[in-house]
Amino acid sequence: MSDAVAVLYDVPGPKARARYRILSGVVLLASLGIAYLIYLALDSKGQLTSDKWDPFLESTTWTTYLLPGIQGTLVAAALSIVFALILGAVLGIGRLSDHRSVRIVSGVIVELFRAVPVLILMIFLYAVYAEYEVFKVRYLALAAVVTGLTLYNGSVIAEIVRAGVNSLPKGQTEAASALGMRKGQVMRIVLLPQAVTAMLPAIISQMVVALKDSALGYLIGYVEVVRAGQQVGAFYGNYLPALIIVAILMIVINSLLTKLATVVERRMRQKKRKTGGGVVPAADFGGGPAGAA
Repeated sequence: MSDAVAVLYDVPGPKARARYRILSGVVLLASLGIAYLIYLALDSKGQLTSDKWDPFLESTTWTTYLLPGIQGTLVAAALSIVFALILGAVLGIGRLSDHRSVRIVSGVIVELFRAVPVLILMIFLYAVYAEYEVFKVRYLALAAVVTGLTLYNGSVIAEIVRAGVNSLPKGQTEAASALGMRKGQVMRIVLLPQAVTAMLPAIISQMVVALKDSALGYLIGYVEVVRAGQQVGAFYGNYLPALIIVAILMIVINSLLTKLATVVERRMRQKKRKTGGGVVPAADFGGGPAGAA
């Protein structure tokens, strides 16, 4: 064992290593025992028989339950992601504003909606929308889901934007200001384009979170893929296969979203390398005294 590792903790002796092996064996046996008990319980309920999978070979199962559920998930996720990106950009820039009042208001909104659980937001908004008839009945659940996801994820993205802009070298702002650029131009033309590339991994992660959290909408009656899987399990009595299919569908959708976002990130990085990714020359703004210099 290397000295670097030994510095972190006391190197176990022969007795300690033997004790660790025994404990690992006990944990493994206990895990196998629990897995076997779960298998017996599922088998006694008939959840492991092949006929439980037959409904998924019928087109009516997909057209009646699963495809509408997938559509509901994609619609809620797409709307909430777009709105969250817009809200996050606005709040993130607001937290970087030179005006104290704007920073305070943006900070309060961000901290408030980051602290409230998404499910509570959805339930509260659903009740408010229903009480004051803000939306038609058929859109109540969708509106509550999208608004809740937008407020929460937008607040998180706002912090990502703020951290991404603050991570840039201060020389970028100073150089842009020396060229005679206004605060808004510095943010829009110099800082944000560079920060977006650094922020993309965190934004992608938050997009996946928004997609997964859309499943919470089933508690307020929104038809998405998890609720569709529960309906299939209730109708055919095959809850385990239904939940496995739902899990596979969610994994596929999340993987496709991550792949799409990764492709976009790669293209943006390639474009940045081609263009140099530095401060935009003054000539690109139409010249001026600074550019002439």
